[in-house]
Amino acid sequence: MPLLPVPKPRPRLHHGRRRLDDRAALAGIVFVLKYGVGWAQVPKHALGVSGVTCWRRLREWTEAGVWPKLHQILLAELRRNGLLNLDDMSVDGSHVRALKGGTRPAHPRSTAAALAPSTT
Repeated sequence: MPLLPVPKPRPRLHHGRRRLDDRAALAGIVFVLKYGVGWAQVPKHALGVSGVTCWRRLREWTEAGVWPKLHQILLAELRRNGLLNLDDMSVDGSHVRALKGGTRPAHPRSTAAALAPSTT
């Protein structure tokens, strides 16, 4: 079952560049995630794709729902091989935006020793 969407066919008389390799784009995406750098720091000379291409491919694949499908396939493969152990599991939601706002204290109190002098 192919996960990646089929790219749109190029127009017959299209004179632009051909679509770059999906594997190279994935390598660029993994590079950004692994090293925590920006898209501009993707080493084009080593991977063969620019950061912009990687970002566009990430957006395209996200819109096509590739990542949830990949997650399901990976979990199924781990279960089938007996490699999924949920006894030692942690959940990190720090990167998920709180859609309903969450709870906040009324007014956080200052911990400063004294009020700052006025600058006016």
